[in-house]
Amino acid sequence: MTELQGMAGGVGRDSRPAVSVVIPAHNAETTIERALESVAAQTYENIIEIVVVDDGSEDATSEFVREQYPDVRLFEQENQGAAVARNYGVAEARGEYIAFL
Repeated sequence: MTELQGMAGGVGRDSRPAVSVVIPAHNAETTIERALESVAAQTYENIIEIVVVDDGSEDATSEFVREQYPDVRLFEQENQGAAVARNYGVAEARGEYIAFL
């Protein structure tokens, strides 16, 4: 968790991150941490924003992200599939570039 602190949340309202990493998630409570840590392990040094879209999970995916990674931008929607979750994430992303995980 400490690797992400400052990475995802270091973006102020007036500054735009270079890259937004969009992660659609459905019932990913057991795997989302690994996904988030893989973003933190990247060597890209510019500001990165992480956007997780919980696609109607029935487990504690959102609660885990909210509690363990408060700097990650978390959005929730009813289950509509990965493509819709990705599109939602892109619509909410503030980065100049978008990367999908």
